[in-house]
Amino acid sequence: MATSPEAPGVLSVSALTRQIKDTLNTGFPAVWVRGEVSNFKRADSGHLYFNLKEGKEAVLACAMWKGSAGRLVFRPGDGAEVEAFGYVDVYLPRGNYQLIVSELRPAGIGALLLALEELKRRLQAEGLFDTARKRPLPPYPRVIGVVTSPVGAAVRDIVTVLRARWPSVRIVLAPVRVQGEGAAAEIAGAIGRFDRWGGADVLIVGRGGGSLEDLWAFNEEVVVRAIAASRAPVISAVGHEVDTTLADFVADVRAATPSNAAELAVRDRTELVRRVALLDQRLGRAVRLGLVERRRRLDTLVGKYGFRRQREALSVWQRRVDDLAARLGSHLSARLGQLRERLEHARTRYGLREWPRELAARRERVTALSPRLEAATVAMVLRNRTRLAGCDDRLRALSPRRVLDRGYCLARLPDGRLLRTAAGLAVGDPLTIEFARGEADARVEAVRRGDQDGG
Repeated sequence: MATSPEAPGVLSVSALTRQIKDTLNTGFPAVWVRGEVSNFKRADSGHLYFNLKEGKEAVLACAMWKGSAGRLVFRPGDGAEVEAFGYVDVYLPRGNYQLIVSELRPAGIGALLLALEELKRRLQAEGLFDTARKRPLPPYPRVIGVVTSPVGAAVRDIVTVLRARWPSVRIVLAPVRVQGEGAAAEIAGAIGRFDRWGGADVLIVGRGGGSLEDLWAFNEEVVVRAIAASRAPVISAVGHEVDTTLADFVADVRAATPSNAAELAVRDRTELVRRVALLDQRLGRAVRLGLVERRRRLDTLVGKYGFRRQREALSVWQRRVDDLAARLGSHLSARLGQLRERLEHARTRYGLREWPRELAARRERVTALSPRLEAATVAMVLRNRTRLAGCDDRLRALSPRRVLDRGYCLARLPDGRLLRTAAGLAVGDPLTIEFARGEADARVEAVRRGDQDGG
């Protein structure tokens, strides 16, 4: 038979409950719990009350206050598999423990979809999915860059279709992992290497089909931003037609499959050759029809204007050209004769015959005057130099610096004004004394104003 231990006192129900509450708060400060929602209720106050259960093995009561519930991005309900984050607390009036939830998110695939939608909204708000920023594909690319796994059906389909449609195209493969940890970083790094190389005209980025988890690398933000920053246009070829990733939204062109991406990247050479041949036939037919039409119009003109014999028509025009050339020659000769007579008359009238003699006389006069001009210039320079020296001596004599050299000095106030009388000074006023060389600061010890004549 059990016996009760001796104790200094007996605990009350509330005291024991508080001790349990403190123990739970200390032992479980914050935890993530996963389970199925049941008995979900939303109170009028905005608080949420529900249970998390794991089959028939365990049930955990939960409460989520209004402030935390307002931040939810999905609508929980009975049967939803969720992950809850919070701390364990005890409800004192009933003595029940419960999880106070601060964050709630869908578990498993639901969490992935929630994160995907959140990233999609954020990138869309930045404008990365705008149609205006998408670029057209070049019509005849010479180099195709492929970012995908080196093994698998996707790379084989891309190479096969490219070789079949345009055999001369150069294919450069950047082998990467397309799923699993680190795959997104490898894909983004390969796109960056193509950018630094700058030799690819078009990039095909993708992989074969799979589940959401398999395609998740193409939903990573680092891959989306690498595609958006690519200098070469990008074709997204991820999965099958029903699969959609964020890479499809940001790429310049979205392909339904990797094979379709190769079809979009290059033209079909056979079809292009057929079109060129067809255009060549149409061009030849148009040229022939044009020649026939022009010949018909020429025959009509010849018959209409009576030029049935082309040689006679040409001889008529030749005679007309000869007549016009003769008339032009006669007119030019007569005109030149008139101008020559006017020039001779002008020479006689204005004494142009004496002009050479006049030029020689004036040249001799200039030669005779040159020495006189040079002598006058030298004399003027000497006179000006003498006057300049006299002015310099007078300026030196009147300079206040010469007075200072004789032992005098200048007294100035702190603001630079020159002092001429002691009447405006007071004992203790600062002064600056300027000497012939240098200055000194002084302070007034006594003031003797003096008379009008300086006594």
